[in-house]
Amino acid sequence: MDAPHPGPVADSLDRRIISALQIDGRASWHRVATALGEPERTVVRRGTRLLDSGLVRIGAMAVRGRSTVLAVRCAPGRARVVATALARRPDCVFAHVLTGTWDCVAEMQCPRDRLPGLVMDELPGLPGIVRTLTLPVLRHVRTIREWHAGLLTEAEITALADGTPATAAPGSADLLPPVDGAGELSRADRLLVNALAEDGRCTYDELARVCGVSEATARRRLGALRRGGRVRIRAVIEPALLGLPVEAVLWVRAVPAAVGTVTAALAESPHVRYASFVTGERQLLALTAFPDEAALHDFLTRSAWLREAVSVDVSMVLGSLKRGGMLAPRLRS
Repeated sequence: MDAPHPGPVADSLDRRIISALQIDGRASWHRVATALGEPERTVVRRGTRLLDSGLVRIGAMAVRGRSTVLAVRCAPGRARVVATALARRPDCVFAHVLTGTWDCVAEMQCPRDRLPGLVMDELPGLPGIVRTLTLPVLRHVRTIREWHAGLLTEAEITALADGTPATAAPGSADLLPPVDGAGELSRADRLLVNALAEDGRCTYDELARVCGVSEATARRRLGALRRGGRVRIRAVIEPALLGLPVEAVLWVRAVPAAVGTVTAALAESPHVRYASFVTGERQLLALTAFPDEAALHDFLTRSAWLREAVSVDVSMVLGSLKRGGMLAPRLRS
């Protein structure tokens, strides 16, 4: 029997359906039901309710280049304004307002040859920015697609991921684009991505009509874009819906010889939503979510990987302006 769960997410089945959509936001309800071992009618009813309510949003994100994490210090009272400006950029993946040394953190995507212009020209032009820290991502350890909050078994994850046309193998992190400057998308592909950005589960028939191509062509083009890592389908949720309202950003510095051990431990934790190996003094950046502050405290004082860490700086997330390439609902109106 499920324990009572506050809010509009009713029970563990709702949360497991959400986790399934995080693996493949375009998975059919039949495939989700089969993987979870639940009646299809029940999965259809619950999944449709979650999507119609806006609690779970499915969207597409075009990969625009290599990932770079930006930490920003803002003038007093300007953190929300700066974070909003970053979030509204089409090359922004996520943007969060923080406590601590840095007022906000964002991940941007741009080809390496455009990074100098971004750092030296575009960002200084945003009102309210006092200082920035630029951390190119060398490797994604975990992204939203790999985070299931510990709600699915390995067999369920494999069953769902097997039908996903993606470059990454089941259970592995999203690959970085193989090269910068892979070329602009065609007009039809841009229309396809724009349609999916609004509704990641729109049918191939709807995509075909928007793009002015046949349904078979729309299906083939989307499959090719996903396999090539040019487009990623994301299920975006607030962690609070899964009973994890306390979010924190961890900046981890590890003993160089033990970075692999720490990385593996973070990737295995159900509390780590996102983790990247970055340049700079601290090699690892992790976005985490917990049921309460006590659980966060335990994670930061009792985890085995802490023996290999030189330092761990913690910033609490005060607000999220963008997740998984999708603006917060209040910014979309």
